Amino acid sequence: MKKPFVSLEQIQEIKKTYPTPFHIYDEKGIRENARAVNRAFSWNKGFREYFAVKATPTPGILQILKEEGCGADCSSYTELQIAEAVGITGHQIMFSSNVTPAEDFALAAKLGAIINFDDITHIPFFEKIAPIPETVCCRYNPGGVFQVSNEIMDNPGDAKYGMTKEQMKEAFRMLKEKGAKHFGIHSFLASSTSSNVYYPMLSKILFELAVELKNELDIHIAFINLSGGVGIPYHPDEEGCDIMAIGEGVRKVYEEVLSPAGMDDVAIFTEMGRYMLAPYGALVAEAIHEKHIYKEYIGLDACAANLMRPAMYGAYHHITVLGK
Repeated sequence: MKKPFVSLEQIQEIKKTYPTPFHIYDEKGIRENARAVNRAFSWNKGFREYFAVKATPTPGILQILKEEGCGADCSSYTELQIAEAVGITGHQIMFSSNVTPAEDFALAAKLGAIINFDDITHIPFFEKIAPIPETVCCRYNPGGVFQVSNEIMDNPGDAKYGMTKEQMKEAFRMLKEKGAKHFGIHSFLASSTSSNVYYPMLSKILFELAVELKNELDIHIAFINLSGGVGIPYHPDEEGCDIMAIGEGVRKVYEEVLSPAGMDDVAIFTEMGRYMLAPYGALVAEAIHEKHIYKEYIGLDACAANLMRPAMYGAYHHITVLGK
C-alpha cells in the first residue's frame, strides 16, 4: 500500500492558502533520499549526483538538493538559468544536450559547466562559440540491445544519443589536441529500471571502455557518469530498488576493472531524476463532480495540464483518496 506523506487535515489547512489543484513535496523525504544516495556511493571520494533538472525544473527543489550536495544535470538554456538562479555553477553543472543551439552552449561555457558532447560534430561547432575547456565529456552509445538476463531493458541502437566507440576515440583525440586534459564518459542505456544490477552492468561497459581509451590515447579519465535509469515503484505492490545494493554493486565492478588499471581516482557521477524526487511529490486535486452513465466518473478540478505524463506516455500514477 502506498502511504501518502501528508494527511487530509494538513491538506485542508494548506488549501486555505493555496487552492487546489497544486503540487506538494515532502522536503524531509527528499533530503533523506539524497543522503541515502550519497551514502551508497560514499566509497567513491569524487561522487556527485547531478539531479536531472528536466524531471522537476523548480528552483525551490533544486535549492534543497544543492544543500544536500547535488549538482544539476541540464539539457537546455532554461535549465541552465534555473541552476544559475540557485547558485549552481561551474563543475556543479553537467550540460548534456543534443541538436544543441549555439546560445545554449554559450551559456553553459559562461557558467563553466562540464560540457558533455553528444556528437563528434558538436566539437567544431562549440569551438566557434568558446574555447575547449580542460575538462570535457563525451556521450557513448554502444548500439545494439541492452538486456539483463533474458529481460530486454532498452534498445540503445535505436536512440539518437551518443557516439560509437570509434567516434569516442576520434572525439577524445581531437579534444586532446585542442587542449583538453581531463576526460569524462557518459552513457544512458535504459530508462526507469527496477533492477539493482542496471548500474553495475552499465558500469562494467563504461569502466572497460575507460581503460581502453586511457591506454590507447594516453589520456586522464577523470569521471564516469552513469546518467539516470534507476526507477521507482509506481504500483503499490511493486518493490523499489535498493540504492545501497546498487552502490555496492558499482563498487565491486570499480575494484575489478578500474583499480587494477591504476584508475583509482576516477569519480562516479549519477544523474537521477525520478528516483530523487518522484516518490516525494504529489498532485493534490479535489473531486467536484460525479457522473453516473455507462461508467462511473469522478470529475476533478485538475486536468492533463497539471499532470501530463499519463496522456503522453500512458503512465500509471497511483491515486489516493485522503481520509478514505
